[in-house]
Amino acid sequence: MLKSMRRSGSLRLALAVGAIAVLLPAGASRAADQFAYEQVAAADIKDVMQATYGDVDEIGIDAPAAATSAENSFPAAERAVSTTGSDTRDLPQFAQAWTADTKDDAPLQVAQSGGNDINDPLESFNRVMLDFNEFLQALILRPMAEFYILMLPDEARDAIHNALDNLRSPVVLANDLLQGEGERAWETTQRMLINSTAGVGGLIDVAEKWGIKGHSEDLGQTFAVWGVPEGFYLVLPLFGPSNPRDAIGKFLDSYLDPLSHYADNTDREEISYTRTLLGGVDEFSRVMNDLQKLKETSVDYYAALRSVARQKREADIRNGTPKEGAPVPDLKYDFNAEFTAQ
Repeated sequence: MLKSMRRSGSLRLALAVGAIAVLLPAGASRAADQFAYEQVAAADIKDVMQATYGDVDEIGIDAPAAATSAENSFPAAERAVSTTGSDTRDLPQFAQAWTADTKDDAPLQVAQSGGNDINDPLESFNRVMLDFNEFLQALILRPMAEFYILMLPDEARDAIHNALDNLRSPVVLANDLLQGEGERAWETTQRMLINSTAGVGGLIDVAEKWGIKGHSEDLGQTFAVWGVPEGFYLVLPLFGPSNPRDAIGKFLDSYLDPLSHYADNTDREEISYTRTLLGGVDEFSRVMNDLQKLKETSVDYYAALRSVARQKREADIRNGTPKEGAPVPDLKYDFNAEFTAQ
C-alpha cells in the first residue's frame, strides 16, 4: 500500500506542482471580471444543447442568447424572429427575453439572471490551466484520438471502451456501497460478473443487452453524498474542470482499484501506463467533437465549459436527477472524465 502511494502519488503530485509553478505567474496578469460572460455563455450552452438534444428550456439557464450563437446553433425554423412587432410566442423560452422591447435592458437582465454561483476565485490561474490543457490536447491527444478513430472500426473501439469500463467496476461498486446504494451496487455486481464472463472479459456489454444498465460512481460523488461541499472551481492540469472535493476523490479512487494495486505491487507499471493512455485516447475521441462545437458557439469558452461541467457533475451526483426536478439532457460526454477508464 505504501509502495503504491509513493509511486503513483509522487508522480501525480510532481506533475501538478510543476505545471502550477510554471503557469501560475502567467495567469496573474489575466485577472478580469467575467460575471456577465458567465451568463451570456450560459445562453450559448443552451443553444448548443437545444440543437443537439432537443427541448432544454428548464435546465436553469434563462440568460438571453447571443445573436451569433443562435444563428449558428438553431435550425432555421427555430431561428425565425419577428422584426415587425413583439410576437415571440414561437421563440424558445430563453430567447423571448431578447425582443425589441427588452434588448436595451439585456445587460442588466444578464447580470441579474439566476445562473450558477460562479465561486471561481482562481479564475486567472484556471484560464491559464485551460489554455495549457488545450495546448496538450492539440499537440498530443487530438492527433492520437483521430488516428485511433481512423485505424479502428466502431466495433473495435466500442469493445475497448467496454473493457476499460468493466475494469473500473470494482471502483464503482465500492462507491455504490459507500453511498448506501444497495440496488445500484447489485446492478454493478451483476454487470461485472456477466460482462467478465459472457462478455469475454468485458469486450461485449452483454449486461446492457439484458437490460442491466451501467452507471459511473467515484469518490468525489461519494463525498458529495456525505455532505462534503465542492468548494471553488478548479481546472486541473491534464484532468480539466474539477474542484477540491473531486480532485481529492480522483487521487484516492486509485486505491480502490485492484488492478492498480496489482500493477504497482508486482512492478508492472506498464499495465497502468497502457490503461491510462488508452483510456484517455478513447475518452477524448468520444468528446472532442462536442467540445469543439461548444468552443465554436460560445462567447466565452472557459465560462461555457465551467457552467456545463458543474451542471453535468450535479446531475451525476444525483444519479441523473437534477436539482428541483428540472430535466438535464443526457450529455454524451463527461467533463470530469480523468485519463483513466471510465
